[in-house]
Amino acid sequence: MIIDLDDADVLIVVDVQNDFLPGGALAVANGDEVIDPINGLMRRFAHVVLTQDWHTPGHISFASSHAGTMPFSTVELSYGTQVLWPDHCVQGTRGAAISDRLETARAELVIRKGHHAGIDSYSAFMEADRRTPTGLAGYLNERGFRRVFCAGLATDYCVAWTAIDARRAGFATYVIEDACRAIDMNGSLAVAWRGMETSGVVRTACANIA
Repeated sequence: MIIDLDDADVLIVVDVQNDFLPGGALAVANGDEVIDPINGLMRRFAHVVLTQDWHTPGHISFASSHAGTMPFSTVELSYGTQVLWPDHCVQGTRGAAISDRLETARAELVIRKGHHAGIDSYSAFMEADRRTPTGLAGYLNERGFRRVFCAGLATDYCVAWTAIDARRAGFATYVIEDACRAIDMNGSLAVAWRGMETSGVVRTACANIA
């Protein structure tokens, strides 16, 4: 199905940062393959928002902050089960920077997430405690946007959480599948797609965006 874009549509480009690209601290397999498709998409959308993981040193989501743990294990925190990650996207580092290959000149907003030392944040809309908003929903509503299109890294974490929260905030929401790549750890990609589909998120492709 071809989707005709209009001025009430916004593209959210999720976490295309050096640490999630090949050679980065938390590299997503083939993550660099999203850059050219996203650059092409950004030329079609009148409105673009970027997200940027922006962790404090010693962030609670880092395995290095929990003695005796390994990356990709889990711990129970006050807000629920937390996957522990390698240190990544630390504020001000090269790894946290948005890829130089991404054509960002037309982005109207950059949402930084994960900057609270004691709360992780996958979604561009809501921190992982599910109580702390980023303010993105209010911004999109005030601007009059009705449809949200998501692309970027990683499909099964930050893209999925962003898309599901966009639906919860009342926006028609699409994930552009071929402009995303996944971590896919222990079946996480299948779980994420089920969650998105249950929430009413629509799966689409770059070729369907007019």
